Amino acid sequence: MEQTANGNHQHEQHEKPSYSLIGRLASSQQEGRKVTLGKLLLPKDRNKPNVDLPSSLVSHSTRKDINLGTEKRLTRSPTPSSFLKTQNNTHTQATCHPKSHIVFLKTHKTASSTILNILYRYGESRNLTFALPLNKQSQLFYPFFFVPHFVEGVSSRSVKEFHIMCNHMRFKKSEVAKVMPQDTFYFSILRHPVAMMESIFSYYKSIPAFRKTFSLEDFLDNSWRNYNASAANNHYAHNILAFDFGFKNNIAAGAGDFEERTTVAIKTIEQDFNLILISEYFDESMVLLKYSLCWSLEDMVSFRLNSRSEQTRHSLSPNTAEKIKKWNALDWRIYLHFNTTFWHKVDSLVGRQKMEREVAQLRKLQVKLANTCLKDRCAVDPSLVKDARLKPFQYGTAVIQGYNLNPNLDIQTKTKCQRFILPELQYTHRLYTKQFPKEAANFLIFFFFSLFLVATPVVKLTKPNIVSSWMLEDTVKSKMFLINCLFSCLFAHLKHIFEVHGSGLNFGLFLISCVVLIGEDSNGT
Repeated sequence: MEQTANGNHQHEQHEKPSYSLIGRLASSQQEGRKVTLGKLLLPKDRNKPNVDLPSSLVSHSTRKDINLGTEKRLTRSPTPSSFLKTQNNTHTQATCHPKSHIVFLKTHKTASSTILNILYRYGESRNLTFALPLNKQSQLFYPFFFVPHFVEGVSSRSVKEFHIMCNHMRFKKSEVAKVMPQDTFYFSILRHPVAMMESIFSYYKSIPAFRKTFSLEDFLDNSWRNYNASAANNHYAHNILAFDFGFKNNIAAGAGDFEERTTVAIKTIEQDFNLILISEYFDESMVLLKYSLCWSLEDMVSFRLNSRSEQTRHSLSPNTAEKIKKWNALDWRIYLHFNTTFWHKVDSLVGRQKMEREVAQLRKLQVKLANTCLKDRCAVDPSLVKDARLKPFQYGTAVIQGYNLNPNLDIQTKTKCQRFILPELQYTHRLYTKQFPKEAANFLIFFFFSLFLVATPVVKLTKPNIVSSWMLEDTVKSKMFLINCLFSCLFAHLKHIFEVHGSGLNFGLFLISCVVLIGEDSNGT
């Protein structure tokens, strides 16, 4: 059945797709990080590597070389047994109904891209409707607080029911609730602030707070001088978890209202979210999510996406780890609290012994998936990804790895395997085009028309050498060309956002954008 724009279905009607492939497939999880930082509490048996998993596919929760400082001992997780034979799933639709109204708050550098892929695949295979960002964007206008008109189809009222919202946003429950049904399941994921800060420093090295620093240690020692809370994108450098959840992030551990703000943040998250997962225990998190959503174990199989190569991971000393926990004190307190509640959820919803068995089953599926889908069963640096359509977006100093498919897959298997390794940006655009084909086509027409308006005066067609005529004569003209392109995109956004006020206003905005662009170009910019 083709996916429709209105997506007006009841979850009882959603048919489970055929998982004949999954019986042969397997995966690794999450944006695993090999960061030597101190001592992160891990189960005793986790010191033993997975004998059947390639090292590049071992999930974060199985890594033994993560050291996150001298924090208090956290609630202990279950000790998994060795790989067990895959058993029939007893958590089925006979005892519960699979949830299809879902909000996932996608936090930064927490394995959230892997979870996004799980949700994308689940929703696409069941013809669910996604609350996608307006105008084919990849984020819901982050870092601004979420408002409903950031979602494609809200202003135009072309979508009657949204099922899944999972792109980056700054969370505001009251606004999200205006888009999503009342029975929506809300969940998110946290990562240890020390490991997360190391990753963020690598990925967002170009933000003002990090730009002039030589290392993360250098930033922490001089944060009072390098950090300007009002500078664009500097929120990434300070309590980013709290910021993503919608709280003010610029607070020091010794502030007079720190304890009060911490208590409010934790209580608000508990009220707004049904489940908070922990990145360090990704396998266990996926099993817990499976039970919470009443999905199958096969639904939780995945590959690590948006994961860095080993060469861009850096060891941090215990002293640096303590500095990070002090600098990001609000994030640290939030993490400590929900690390504890996570294991309470495991005990109440799954049980430790059953968790061991299902984690083992999940890892067997991971191995099968790698053997079936992946060439060499592992991730590779982006320069080695053969299919350009599968290359992940690169940003900062991080080297984000991708995958190559086995070359001898049949068409059906290749299509299914490809969805497991499709990077976030490509998958988002794919779903947007499928869900909103008309809007996707209109966006391209508007974009290229605007590009033509700003480019035509620049290219002097009277010159014999067309290539040289395209080269701009000075840096000012080059900058103005880029600015005009940005303005065309801005007017496209305004056109959509004000769509609810009537087609006349939309057309007026379009004409104004054209006049502005033509006027600027006629003046020689």
